[in-house]
Amino acid sequence: MPTQVSATPRTAPTARTALRAAHGPPRPDEGSEFSPLLRRPPAAGLLERRTGWYARSIGLNLLLVAATWAGVVLLGGSWWVLLLALPAAVFGARTAFVGHDAGHRQIAASSRVNRVIGLVHADLLLGMSAGWWTDKHNRHHANPNHVDKDPDVGVGALVWTQHQAAERAGFARWLTRHQARLFFPLLLLEGIALKVSSLQDLRHRRGRERLVEGALLALHLAGYATLLLVAMSPVQALAFAALHHALFGLHLGCAFAPNHKGMEMPDPDGPQLGHLRRQVLTSRNVRGGPLTDWALGGLNYQIDHHLFPSMARPQLRAAQPLIRAHCAALGLPYTETGLVESYRQGLRHMHQVGAELR
Repeated sequence: MPTQVSATPRTAPTARTALRAAHGPPRPDEGSEFSPLLRRPPAAGLLERRTGWYARSIGLNLLLVAATWAGVVLLGGSWWVLLLALPAAVFGARTAFVGHDAGHRQIAASSRVNRVIGLVHADLLLGMSAGWWTDKHNRHHANPNHVDKDPDVGVGALVWTQHQAAERAGFARWLTRHQARLFFPLLLLEGIALKVSSLQDLRHRRGRERLVEGALLALHLAGYATLLLVAMSPVQALAFAALHHALFGLHLGCAFAPNHKGMEMPDPDGPQLGHLRRQVLTSRNVRGGPLTDWALGGLNYQIDHHLFPSMARPQLRAAQPLIRAHCAALGLPYTETGLVESYRQGLRHMHQVGAELR
């Protein structure tokens, strides 16, 4: 069962600390349990770049994105155009996965190249801030499921601990009582929420970063609105945009939800976990084959990704046996379930969190 946490918010780690923790494992002298594992993936060539694989994947996805939006223009005078909201959402999620990998510097050796890839895929193509997402995601990687330090388990529309639930009032209290049943419907709003959060974050950016990301986000919004309004009537455009963003948010949420929800939540006042245990105990892998890898963008290898976040996505499957064997030698649980079971565990945890309010 996941550990329930009662905690008072504390200061989050600095961006530099989070960046260091997210983009590379600690040095061997920082954790005796993790040190032996550090040598195995490099020895097997699993930390090598896969630029060819990424070039083919990115190129194919961009072609499919272009073909989908060309179809939107051609079918814009018909309500059949709404059917294209589904491939637009699916290939949009593929675009987001590329942005995720670029944020972890998995794609290229150059930080600048990864940055450009992230800006193009996130800001320009999706209207999501690469800077906002990367900062937030790095803090998550540094302290997954830590109620004081991981923004993904902070108080929002949903809550993740009984302490958080006890402080809810009014409509938020009702929402928490029913949050397990409302989880998937709420994901339909995630596509819009990501764009809103990206725009709000611009206030905290400075100088050139704010200028570049602000310009790209504005270009995306202007291009998206112009394309829809030129291709179809305003009513059709509104319906398409709503359906597209709902499906996009649902797809992304379903890809990220199995990774940590319902797993161990470290006690902020308890003993500090070492890097290996902090990452393994809070993460869950999802079993499956190539289709699962494609649909979840490689995030189904969550344990392995958290231990080696700069490892290229296609290397994670090969690294899994090495990491699983190392955990087994230490007697450390390496949690892996089917996709449906991962959702069941996450929903069970959300239901238990709100139990005392029902």
